[in-house]
Amino acid sequence: MLNLDSQTVVIVAVAFMLANGAVLGFLHAELTPDIQPSAADWRIGTLLVAGGCVLFAMQEFMPPGFVLPVANGCVFAGLTLYWRAVRRFDGLAESYWIYLPAALAAAGSIWFSAITPRLAIRGFVATLLFTVVGCSAAWNLWSYSRRAEVHPWERRRLVLGFYVSVNRLVLAAVFLLVAIWFIVRTIYFVIYPPGEVSLLAPLSLFVSLSFVVFGALPVIGTTAFLLLCFERLRTKAERAAATDFLTGLANRRTIMLTGRSGFEVARRRRTPYAVAILDIDHFKSINDRFGHDVGDLALQHVAQVLHAHCRGPHLLGRLGGEEFVALLNDADSGAAQTAAERLRHALESAPFFVSPKAPTGTPLQITISVGVGLATAEDTNFDDLLHRADQALYTAKAGGRNRVVVA
Repeated sequence: MLNLDSQTVVIVAVAFMLANGAVLGFLHAELTPDIQPSAADWRIGTLLVAGGCVLFAMQEFMPPGFVLPVANGCVFAGLTLYWRAVRRFDGLAESYWIYLPAALAAAGSIWFSAITPRLAIRGFVATLLFTVVGCSAAWNLWSYSRRAEVHPWERRRLVLGFYVSVNRLVLAAVFLLVAIWFIVRTIYFVIYPPGEVSLLAPLSLFVSLSFVVFGALPVIGTTAFLLLCFERLRTKAERAAATDFLTGLANRRTIMLTGRSGFEVARRRRTPYAVAILDIDHFKSINDRFGHDVGDLALQHVAQVLHAHCRGPHLLGRLGGEEFVALLNDADSGAAQTAAERLRHALESAPFFVSPKAPTGTPLQITISVGVGLATAEDTNFDDLLHRADQALYTAKAGGRNRVVVA
């Protein structure tokens, strides 16, 4: 007769696994294409783990040489898909070696269940291989979470001296927790040989607890994975709202908000602050001669060059049309003019070919005129500074273009 307590534990654990997997399935269509492959792996992995748990619970009604290898195979296939989901989420290349632990676990389960039954050895092999998978997935999550340039959309907090994503940290901790539990479980069975200890035996609380802990990976892990997906979607939306769609630079709204905030901070701290407005010379003639498609390419070219040479804590953005702006933090008159001249010279020296796919012939030279406004004690707001930079730009245009004027 089944132990009702153990059966209930398994049913509840599997129900939570399937419920979380179902939530991920319902939301699959709402995820972006770069997330969907990893989400599909995670969802299928959850189904496999749940199926493996059900088979373990039904082992009394099936030959051990059949049910145990199949159950172990389902569980390890699910764990491998979890690992692959983590790697796909980070854009890592496909590696077939990640399937090796699952293959070894399946082979060991078949051998020590059907050919040479050895429960202790089978448990040791399964624990060792799961520890490898769990620790590897946790390391992928932790190591990539420390690299801010890899995932700029993730919000990070300072943990143990590193800026890490909290959702990644939770998911990595779940992998490690389950791996540590299985190590403890193996040690327990070494001390207390499992002659009469089974999931189906009365009062097998330790084994039943294994399902509770192991269920944390599909349940809590899926929740953390969902939050990680939502974090990426939310931050991508925020970045899209703050970014110019054509050039990828900060848009006018972001520039104005950041500029006003930076101006107030500089005035409160009495530190220098400057703004530079950069306007492409004779941009209308480029559109008239080559069309608006080439004009868009020219804008992208200008944005790439300026972004590559906008150093330090400065922010570069596009105000609109052919106008760009650079917010120059902690820049006095000399530093602001040096920064503006560097940008002007960099663009003047960068050739632009009308056909990027066939860079032949004489390149089109694109230049900019720059007006720089320096914050003064008389300025009451950022708009005053921006207006003075615009007047300096007008002076640069009137003076022959391709030059910098500091107000």
